Amino acid sequence: MKFLDQVKIFIKAGDGGSGSPSFRREKFIEFGGPDGGDGGKGGSVNLISERNLNTLIDFRYQQHFKAEKGKDGSGKNKTGKGGETLYLKVPIGTQVFEEDNKTLIYDFKKENEEFVVAVGGRGGFGNTRFKSSTNRAPKKFTKGSKGEEFWIWLQLKTIADIGIIGLPNAGKSSLLASLTSANPKIANYKFTTLNPNLGVAMYDDKEITLADIPGLIEGAHEGTGLGIKFLKHIERCKTLLHLIDITENDLINSYNQVRNELKKYSKDLIKKEEIIVFNKIDLIKKEEIAEKINKFKNQIKKNVLKISTLEKKTISDIKSKLINYVS
Repeated sequence: MKFLDQVKIFIKAGDGGSGSPSFRREKFIEFGGPDGGDGGKGGSVNLISERNLNTLIDFRYQQHFKAEKGKDGSGKNKTGKGGETLYLKVPIGTQVFEEDNKTLIYDFKKENEEFVVAVGGRGGFGNTRFKSSTNRAPKKFTKGSKGEEFWIWLQLKTIADIGIIGLPNAGKSSLLASLTSANPKIANYKFTTLNPNLGVAMYDDKEITLADIPGLIEGAHEGTGLGIKFLKHIERCKTLLHLIDITENDLINSYNQVRNELKKYSKDLIKKEEIIVFNKIDLIKKEEIAEKINKFKNQIKKNVLKISTLEKKTISDIKSKLINYVS
């Protein structure tokens, strides 16, 4: 399945049905009079959040959505049937914007949230509504009102407990695959991950939702590389797991490079809780690992973890640490 995190769609709620101008005409009934019923209400367009969705790909091939019209009223004071509500499912984390793509209308943060995005038109009045002591045979009736219609933007910002960030080839996808049942594409070249990947890890019967955010490089906040496209997905993560390849020559520079891109995009990102993890410890000697980590901690002044995605024990250890960051 392809990942799509932004789409523009046209929605139209159903028009209301018209009222009926009917008159009662029955054999042997001396006084008929008006008996036109009201029109039915047009169907609304509702958005509802769904846990099992993680992309807006369903909206790629269909951009126009129209709810059902209300039925016209009829004789014998029968009200027309209301139009069916049209339900569109969106992933949790979807934001709804007006056509300018700037004005936020609604933000889905939980499962099964429902939002009426376009209201159906009211049904018109039948001629019975206009009967009075001075007007026994009104011919007046009204048409139904139009349903709301407009273009909207849907933007998806991934919601996860922990977002895995780092430079390309730090091993983010391998870590996600080791911690969860996710199957991200893994290869030894830059930008293997072209879309955020989600996975769920279990520890002590608790769930940890993790998101592998595509590699950040210098200038990402300005559009370099995969650019700003995926930085927004980090905004919804409660905690950031900063993965660093310990075989890099300058660990401090690798760390600061990613932190600077986060800061330039949004100062709120660097205020999030951070877990620093050094990966690929199986590729260098223990003495070199200790030397590199000590040098890093002396300058950055933060605690760090070290793992190898090929060693089950280190994966189990990090799972036990991650659970402390999940509320």
